[in-house]
Amino acid sequence: MFRERIQLKTLDEIRLMRSAGHIVAGMLAEVRAAIAPGVTTAELDAIADAYLVSRGALSNFKGYHGYPATVCISVNEEIVHGIPGERVIGVGDVVSVDGGCSVAGTGGKRWHGDSAFTVVVDPAADDDAALSTVTEDGLWAAIAAVARGQRLGVVGDAIEQVVAEAAANGTTVAIVQEYVGHGIGTEMHQPPEVLNYSTRERGVRLKPGMVLAIEPMLTGGGAGNRTLEDRWTVVTRDGSRAAHWEHSVAILPGGVNVLTALDGGAAGLERFGLTPVPLEP
Repeated sequence: MFRERIQLKTLDEIRLMRSAGHIVAGMLAEVRAAIAPGVTTAELDAIADAYLVSRGALSNFKGYHGYPATVCISVNEEIVHGIPGERVIGVGDVVSVDGGCSVAGTGGKRWHGDSAFTVVVDPAADDDAALSTVTEDGLWAAIAAVARGQRLGVVGDAIEQVVAEAAANGTTVAIVQEYVGHGIGTEMHQPPEVLNYSTRERGVRLKPGMVLAIEPMLTGGGAGNRTLEDRWTVVTRDGSRAAHWEHSVAILPGGVNVLTALDGGAAGLERFGLTPVPLEP
């Protein structure tokens, strides 16, 4: 899929991507605050759209290969790419929201950010909360591994280790392998592919200037999936629930900065004894 050269960004370009990332963070925070029983996914999408308009940013989802909405909202058995519509959120639903935007740079270029979160609405089942927690833990373990690692394969290794530790503690989840992370920069999807599972190939060498969208997707049952007739929404074959977490992460000399986290990733990295590399001024 990705055969082109990996785009390495300057510090100024990464700062532009941080601007996009912080707008994405604000957008997702507004959507998250509005998720409640009785709200439709279309209403949540409208909140996301209004936020981007207010910040002068463009959704990098809407119109992408014909995608019709500002964000993807996937509920329960939907893994990714759920199209917002008249579906009403209910108590106990597992809701994943994936969204991004682009901001203008010099020379007509646009710089992108991409992030996702999962929330369980008034949790009715401990398994659902654990599924989301393990997925988020896998994301942060992968980010920490990138901060310390030499090769891209550390992402999949870190996520698999979190999944194995969860299983040892009684929470069994499965990694969706067909949908992976990606490079991001002047386009939303760029090389390299960022696998969420271990392989024999160790992957490309990690270099300052790379920006990666890391996004594990896990299910509470089998990893098998299929795409619905809308040609977008991906669901689990066995009807089990799914979770999706994502951040856009810049590799810098000495570590990383999480561009879609307002604190640069400080809270998430603290448990690993790491701090984000500052991007000031």
